[in-house]
Order: sequence, then structure tokens, then C-alpha cells
Amino acid sequence: MRKQYRSHLVAEEGLAEDPMGQFAHWFQDAAEAHVFEPNAMVVSTATPDGRPSSRTVLLKQFDERGFVFFTNYGSRKGLEIAANPFVSLLFPWHPIARQVIVTGTASRIGRDETAAYFRSRPHGSQLGAWASDQSRVIDSRAELDRRYAELEARYPEGEQVPVPPEWGGVRVVPDAVEFWQGHENRLHDRLKYVLDGEKWRVERLCP
Repeated sequence: MRKQYRSHLVAEEGLAEDPMGQFAHWFQDAAEAHVFEPNAMVVSTATPDGRPSSRTVLLKQFDERGFVFFTNYGSRKGLEIAANPFVSLLFPWHPIARQVIVTGTASRIGRDETAAYFRSRPHGSQLGAWASDQSRVIDSRAELDRRYAELEARYPEGEQVPVPPEWGGVRVVPDAVEFWQGHENRLHDRLKYVLDGEKWRVERLCP
């Protein structure tokens, strides 16, 4: 089960000045290559004593301030972030032999930002945010469906659904971002932006 990666070399001279600019370029490349859900990322968190956990979530916003996803703050990842804000993000774009690995600090976004995004979600997804006590034990699938049906009756299509108080956005502010490009003979390009004071410097890592 071995693949030989064949792709263009990544030179430092062709990189953007900051990692968010470079991420925007690579994200567009992944979208244009029709990578399935290019905004899917693995979010890794840890408890204060260092026990890690990972899951795949969808990136919903990114700009010069960082990467934003949405979750139930009472979920496992939400509770771990509240206790230990250091997280890692991984974008696994396997079809184009690329990865982006982010390390940084996570915090909640403002409620106005959360409300604006919540209003843009499909009606069913809004109800789902209320129906699910994310990461908590539930008796059965039937119980989950019952909760959803009750919410659907209370808030029919076209009626505004309030934003759940324990649901919202999390922004990850990066302190390092690695851009990984696969190549033949496992001689991959690994270019890592590292925050040095208020400026970014780029390091090339051995594969």
C-alpha cells in the first residue's frame, strides 16, 4: 500500500507573506481540484493532564484572525478547550498529496458572530443543534428523533429558531502553520510558518 507522490516542488520564494494568505491559496487549489469537503479538518484537543482526543469538523470561516468552527460548548471538545485552549487542526487533502497542520489557541467568538452564522444554517441544522446534547450519553436513536420531532413541531419551517445558549463558534488563532506537499521518494516539502513576536518566519523541515 505504497504511493509515489508526483507534484511540483514548493519554494520559499513562492509563498505568501503570512500563513492565512498561503492557506487561502491552497484552499482554493483543493476546491478547484474537487477534493471532497476541503473544509473538513481534524480538530485535536487535550485535557489539562494531556489526554488527547480528535474528531473531524467543518471549517466555516477563515481570515487574518484565524480559523472558525462551530460546536456545542458542552461537547467533549468544547469542555477540553475551556480547560486547555491549545489545539491542533489538520486539513488532510489526500487526493492532491497535501496537508496543512495548524497549532494555536482556541477561544469562543462573540455571540453576534455566532447568531449571524446560526441564521444562515438550514432550518433542519438549526433544530439539530437544539436536539443534540453533543457528546452526552442518550438512551436510543428513537429518543434523539423524538426530541427533533418535538422541536420541528414547535418551530416549523419559516419560523425563527433561537440560538442555543451552549452552541457557538470557536476561533483558533495560529502560532504555527505547516504546509506539507508530498513528493517522490518521501522527499516531501514541509514549509512551516512560525510566529516570531509579531512577524512570521518560514522554516523548511526535513520530511
